[in-house]
Amino acid sequence: MKMLGRVAATACATVLTLTIAACGGDSGGDSASGTGGGDVTVTMTSFPDYVDPQLSYTVEGWETLYNVYTPLLTYKHEKGEEGTKVVPGLAEAMPEVSPDGKTYKLKLRSNMKYSDGTPIKASDFTYAIQRLFKANSGGSVFYETIVGAKEYAGGTADTISGIVTDDATGDVTITLTEPNGTFDNILGLPFAAPVPPSTPLDKDATNDPPPASGPFMISSVQAPQTMTMERNPNFSTVKDAGATDVADANVDKITITQNKSNTAQVTDIEQNRVDYMSDPPDADRLAEVKSRFGDRFRMEESINTYYFWMNNQIAPFNDVRVRQAINYAIDPEALNRVFGGRLHPSQQILPPGMPGYEEFKLYAGPDLNKAKALIAEANPADRDITVWTDDEPDRKRIGEYYHDVLSQLGFNATLKVISGDVYWATIGNQSTPDLDTGFADWFQDFPHPDDFFRPLLNGASILPTNGNNYSRASYPDLDAKMNELRSKQLEDPGVKEQYAALDRAYMERAAWAPYGNEQYTTFLSERMDFDKSYRHLLFSQDFTSFAIK
Repeated sequence: MKMLGRVAATACATVLTLTIAACGGDSGGDSASGTGGGDVTVTMTSFPDYVDPQLSYTVEGWETLYNVYTPLLTYKHEKGEEGTKVVPGLAEAMPEVSPDGKTYKLKLRSNMKYSDGTPIKASDFTYAIQRLFKANSGGSVFYETIVGAKEYAGGTADTISGIVTDDATGDVTITLTEPNGTFDNILGLPFAAPVPPSTPLDKDATNDPPPASGPFMISSVQAPQTMTMERNPNFSTVKDAGATDVADANVDKITITQNKSNTAQVTDIEQNRVDYMSDPPDADRLAEVKSRFGDRFRMEESINTYYFWMNNQIAPFNDVRVRQAINYAIDPEALNRVFGGRLHPSQQILPPGMPGYEEFKLYAGPDLNKAKALIAEANPADRDITVWTDDEPDRKRIGEYYHDVLSQLGFNATLKVISGDVYWATIGNQSTPDLDTGFADWFQDFPHPDDFFRPLLNGASILPTNGNNYSRASYPDLDAKMNELRSKQLEDPGVKEQYAALDRAYMERAAWAPYGNEQYTTFLSERMDFDKSYRHLLFSQDFTSFAIK
């Protein structure tokens, strides 16, 4: 997923102050008792893109919604690799899969209710998947292998024929057009969380979010300024139905408020006016925090890639030599200074920690002379380009650096800095003019290399709105290889090696200009139980792990 705030790609330049009610329940995977209480304040640098499970696709959004909307399957409430394991959520058990890998059978737990008291029904899953397509969700690309999904999306069918449900029994049967080695994973994403049919089918529900099925519910939203989360009064029906892998809330209330100053967030945490900041401290405050607050600050593992996107379909970036020149010219170490040393330099799509990752570097540099030689060889007729980034200070600095590099290469570059709140929606909309190149990043949705290829580089992921293929990359041979690999299991012989080869193939065509992978942080106030709090490898901080000492 893209990072809305400082890490996930300058999507929102807003700052949130979450007010979370903390308590003393267990975290890190043990099912919490939900007996705690108290208010806790938390800051984020950006407001969630959407407060809607079918549309949200940023770190800030998923950090919030992970514990609000529970899918049929979900991910364990554990830190580290253990948290990337798929477990039953609203479904009674993991799916029964047919021998050919095309049919998945699940059964919804009985007698569960949403936060407003509405019964959770098996057909609500069908409705959720329909919303993905009708609302033009960026997550729809993962579910296109469901039989009838493309026909429904294209308007030639009234429903998705490959999903059959029975509200009386709770049975859910999903038929795929081909085997899909990622399907358990994507059933556990917020995109697939059931919502009642009272939710608008074809538009954003941010200002009136669907009732919750998780430990928290969203009680009010004034986007992009504030949001309040409270305990879901009907979550006991989910727990009583046997969903033991879904952690209970250990806080009473979470109030999210916008605050655009990262340095102000750091000061507020230091002085215990705020209890948690979602984003890492800025580079100029990082050393201070490390040295003075080591008992409530730590570095965290995170699996992500930062890169510059280039529109592969229009001049000057439709020439591979120009794109290769950018890769030669970029200096990851210069960008690392923006991150305060938290950036692992890289020049590939798959990040360390992702299956299929094999380190390589095709463009030795930085080498401005080599880059200029390639530009001279390509001799692009169009040298007027727009460079996109958002208005958060670090993203702006990254954009300024990139603008300077392009200017040194002889381009007439214009830096376009827009509000982070609308950044992703703007560059993901094909009707936006002058989408030449700019800043982006991607944080893993699930531990499978397809997540770093399909939404970002597959030609079918060039969507009218909410798209994530900003480079407009479309290479039929690589798309075909990507689709072939998805039909296999990751553990099959040679599959990981083929994903590594796919990574190299995209970089040979210089579809992106990647430059590194960010290390994340946790920073809490004195009153928080630092040992119980943990960062989930997929969903950022797990709000069920917050506790007051």
